[in-house]
Amino acid sequence: MMKSAALGAFYGVALGDALGMPTQLLSRNQIKDRFGRITRFEDADPDHPIAANMPAGSITDDTEQAILVAEALLDGNGRIDPKDLAQRLTTWEATMRAKGSLDLLGPSTTRALQMIADGATPEESGKYGTTNGAAMRIAPIGIAFDIADPDRFLRGVIDACQVTHNTTIGISSAAAVAAVVSAGLNGAPLPEALEIGAQFAEAGEVHGNWIAGARIPALLRWVRTLAAQTAPDDLPDQLCDLVGTSTASQESVIAAFGLAHGVAAQKTDPLTAVCMAASLGGDTDTIAAILGAMLGAVGGVDIWPEAMRARLRTVNRLDLDPLVDRLLTLRRHPTP
Repeated sequence: MMKSAALGAFYGVALGDALGMPTQLLSRNQIKDRFGRITRFEDADPDHPIAANMPAGSITDDTEQAILVAEALLDGNGRIDPKDLAQRLTTWEATMRAKGSLDLLGPSTTRALQMIADGATPEESGKYGTTNGAAMRIAPIGIAFDIADPDRFLRGVIDACQVTHNTTIGISSAAAVAAVVSAGLNGAPLPEALEIGAQFAEAGEVHGNWIAGARIPALLRWVRTLAAQTAPDDLPDQLCDLVGTSTASQESVIAAFGLAHGVAAQKTDPLTAVCMAASLGGDTDTIAAILGAMLGAVGGVDIWPEAMRARLRTVNRLDLDPLVDRLLTLRRHPTP
């Protein structure tokens, strides 16, 4: 059961990421004109701003950086060294640039790594990070750390956030996503897991550099009410109009939670919900990846069609089973 939940979370990241790959940075109207709505993996158009000609089922930085975080955690025997994570992110981007990719690091991470290069400490480098970069790659922390040990769990979240998103907003949003994943592995149903996510958003926001802006926990409570009071077909438009779909955590992470609450309240099919996320416009790959991680952790890997998982494995040479097994070993046998 736990293995299925863990695989469901990681495949959920990859599936949501790949569904949102051809629509990322496009407006909702552009997506409607080109695709109608996303219902399956699609090729990116030749003139796509960052994913030109990528084949259907291709993952982007969201999944690749989640794998990077998992590897950093495993190589660190259960701890992430912020300096090591910074080096891994820098190396990853250099590799992507060498391939000619335009799908590079986000604004908070780019700024933080430049500060590190200029001599800042990891505590200083992430003090402006409020975008969704930490939340999009946090699923491995939810797999490896059990919310039953909240101090250890939060330490894992903070270690993963510190170098790029060491802010109340960055840590709070990442803690919320990781907590839903961890609760899903413990067998929590979706409404309970989402409530646990909101609770850990509260716990997470007392850490990091204070940033002026709407509080993640308050937004999570509000979007739950919005989803409960909105018809399923109307929810995507409401999220676009009232929340937004940019890289800001207060938009993209909250939009993902809004769709998750829609699944909980309206019994929307999980794959349909992730396709809705990929059709929103804006930072679609990240919203869909975060949503996929949460829904997959609660529903297990079999909620994602095997044909789609096979496509992800083939197109991306993706082998998540060994990685998930090692993360679960950390969860079952935590290091001091």
